[in-house]
Amino acid sequence: MTQPLQHSANRLLASLDPEDLEDLSRNLVTVTLEKGALLYEPGDEIDLIYFPHNAVVSLMTLMQSGEAIESATIGREGAVGFSAGVFPRRSLSRIIVQVAGSASRIPAAQLHQACRQSEALRLLVDRHSEALFAHAIQSVACNALHSVEARFCRWLLCCHDRIDTDRVSLTQEFLADMLGVQRTTVTVVARTLQAAGLIRYSRGVVDILDRAGLEAITCECYGAVRRNYERLLSQPFDTTVG
Repeated sequence: MTQPLQHSANRLLASLDPEDLEDLSRNLVTVTLEKGALLYEPGDEIDLIYFPHNAVVSLMTLMQSGEAIESATIGREGAVGFSAGVFPRRSLSRIIVQVAGSASRIPAAQLHQACRQSEALRLLVDRHSEALFAHAIQSVACNALHSVEARFCRWLLCCHDRIDTDRVSLTQEFLADMLGVQRTTVTVVARTLQAAGLIRYSRGVVDILDRAGLEAITCECYGAVRRNYERLLSQPFDTTVG
């Protein structure tokens, strides 16, 4: 049972029936995702699916001008390219590793074979797609309606949920891309949160000092996205017909 236990560090995989997880584990390998690694560009065929353990991956929407903004993040609650296990898919986003860590990886062809044999796995793909879509449309509203400070707090909390430490390594440039703002704006917001004793920010490293304080400032979108994923993982798999 070593392999299934290792891969169950990803909550999506851990939600599977033990027999399904054991079967899937025959084709899963554990890999290291380095910070800044580019997994897919828009239009790339998704041939490998990643299930993060403690890494965080960003889905970036690109403009013709070269500008980009984050539309969703994926960590241990989800998977990168999961829907390619049911039908061939091409990436709609630039998918880049935001926080380094480990992940389970499987070829899309192998996941497709497993999905053909397991209705529970196909249902999980559907649920994940629904939750990821809800995440993306919540981000659209959040980017348009909420303050940079609230969005920065939301982003830190979402990241904190997916890692095993209170320290996050982030450059100003990376944060600016995530939030769709200038680097000078990131500096102002970070200094404000630091002055309030919520974080410590220095040379591309954010230490989260007061999570409750961040939760008090963040917008409703943090809770909305989190609840969607919790619902995804908590629903029983009913594969009966009728």
